[in-house]
Amino acid sequence: MAAFKPLRCDEENQQPEIKTISKPSRIASLDVFRGLCVFLMMVADYGGSISPIIAHSPWNGVHLADFVMPFFLFIAGVSPALVYNKVPNRLEATWKAVVRAVKLFLLGVFLQGGYFHGVTSITYGVDIGRIRWLGILQRISIGYIVAALCEIWLSHQTRREKGIFKSYYWHWCIMFSLSAIYAGLLYSLYVPDWQFNASPVISEPPTNDSNFYKVKCSVRGDLGPACSSAGMIDRYVLGVDHMYAKPVYRNLKECNISANGQVPESSPSWCHAPFDPEGILSTLTAAITSVIGLQFGHILAHLQDHKRRLDNWSLFSVSIFILGLFLAFIGIPVNKSLYTISYMLITSASAGITFCALYLLVDVYGFRRLTYALEWMGIHSLSIFVLLTSNLAIIAIRGFYWHDPKNNIFPMHEWVQCLHSKLIPLIFILREMGLSWTCIFTTSTLKLEAGAKDRRGIILAAILIAS
Repeated sequence: MAAFKPLRCDEENQQPEIKTISKPSRIASLDVFRGLCVFLMMVADYGGSISPIIAHSPWNGVHLADFVMPFFLFIAGVSPALVYNKVPNRLEATWKAVVRAVKLFLLGVFLQGGYFHGVTSITYGVDIGRIRWLGILQRISIGYIVAALCEIWLSHQTRREKGIFKSYYWHWCIMFSLSAIYAGLLYSLYVPDWQFNASPVISEPPTNDSNFYKVKCSVRGDLGPACSSAGMIDRYVLGVDHMYAKPVYRNLKECNISANGQVPESSPSWCHAPFDPEGILSTLTAAITSVIGLQFGHILAHLQDHKRRLDNWSLFSVSIFILGLFLAFIGIPVNKSLYTISYMLITSASAGITFCALYLLVDVYGFRRLTYALEWMGIHSLSIFVLLTSNLAIIAIRGFYWHDPKNNIFPMHEWVQCLHSKLIPLIFILREMGLSWTCIFTTSTLKLEAGAKDRRGIILAAILIAS
């Protein structure tokens, strides 16, 4: 029988040591970037009538509003690299990703399908025969599910042995395949002459007026608003009544749109036609933006050193930016409505550069106070999007008036006219003051805390954000 050694008092009272595993700190720049997307969306929605450079470009070219969608798609692609990095059950992870994407898609249909009729109308409801199926959240949900499925099913298991980019070669195959399919359909499909019936906007009751217009095309590879294969695919698959009724190309000079948004009968017939900027064909290249964001997420997940992360992100962003400029130089237009490959590369690179600047400012140097408002908006981005897209916030504010409904505390038209006529110089002055304050505050407050190298990095981040 083995002899037992008696325990001493100190050993008897000694508690077993419990090792606690600290949770990885949250990357604040992700929320800040998401909040920046929401802020840019608000500026584009409510400031587009103030300055043309803020609103969407009518066709070719990019304005401030044209960066909002790619930025949302980019950050939607970063998340799956962190969420589905190592999943024990791929089927279960796939089911969760699909359910999340479907919920987001249906929410988009509810918000932008025509159920809400705008801030000037108290009516709601939509005819199923005229509902718009595609929109902003729908496109984000598609980009998210493509990136999630790539991460769950097409990620190599030996990432560290072959390197980050080589380990995800199937993701690159998906990107090149989607680009090839997009280019093939955009340039090779024959677009015949077509006609349509100009229906009233969705907030108005349907009429029996036969306003038929005929558009002459009979071309192949046309990238104009009238005869592009992207519009033809949407008309055949979705139907004219399910497309966006007020496309931005109505602001082109050829359409001669009036001040109240009406297109005169003397304008070309295609100016009266609907066109969906979130259409089927352009969704292919939009999904590539999310897969590019997925590669940024891989760098964030597998590299722990700030310098290596920033070096990889910067090199990747500059490379695709130069490629996008080259494609634009050889004749591929930068077009948001068609989501051309050049537009996809340039805006994705811009999103990557912006994320680098925010990561350097927030996560490396800890300047979270400067971006606290954006971080809060990023955490509650979906709620803010719902309130703005459904116009519930504006309608609630406009619901208060003094004695007479005309004395509304938020008169939209008068407010916009006042901004347009009197406050434009003030806006530019405040902008310049804000940029100067950002640089001065950033450099002065860390003068005692940071060394020379840190100050140079902070100044660089402030300049990148200001530019």
